[in-house]
Amino acid sequence: MATLLRIDSSASGENSKSRQLANEFVEKWLAKNPEGKVVARDVTANPLPHFTGETLGALFTPEENRTAEQQAIVAIGDELIAELEAADLVIVSAPMYNFGIPSTLKSYFDHVARAGRTFKYTETGPVGLVNKDAYIFAASGSFLAGAPVDHQVPHIQTFLGFIGLNVKDTFIAGGQAMGEPGEDAFNQAKSQIAVAV
Repeated sequence: MATLLRIDSSASGENSKSRQLANEFVEKWLAKNPEGKVVARDVTANPLPHFTGETLGALFTPEENRTAEQQAIVAIGDELIAELEAADLVIVSAPMYNFGIPSTLKSYFDHVARAGRTFKYTETGPVGLVNKDAYIFAASGSFLAGAPVDHQVPHIQTFLGFIGLNVKDTFIAGGQAMGEPGEDAFNQAKSQIAVAV
């Protein structure tokens, strides 16, 4: 049975265009994988703690020396990484907030970036260890994809690649605050999803 892990990060709930694009993908994926399992991780509905000095201290303390509090801190990332490792396919949906990604998604990235688990250091640089395919679903109020101020999609693509995920495709609905052009972009992204699944 194939498992799809979806990570949603918009604060707009079901009104989120990035989430709606992800829904479209999941619906078509389930049609082709009727016995498939979808694991949903909504980092806005269930936000993760941001990294602090205590987080770093817990991670760099040898396991046998960790306090109960440090064990609880490390367990957060352990659970997220286990979800990644158990999935066959990963999808990420994200809006653009102030030219970048939601801080809730950044927290998720911080917790799953674990040397020795999701990536390793080599003589030629870091190598990702989560060898799976991934798709990205993004939305923004204006058309900024590929512009110098776009720190949304490149950030997600870079991070997923860093931990070893192979981004098969990225679906972008720009112009969501611009009326008809945004509607056209959203419908075009949906059409592209229908072909990609």
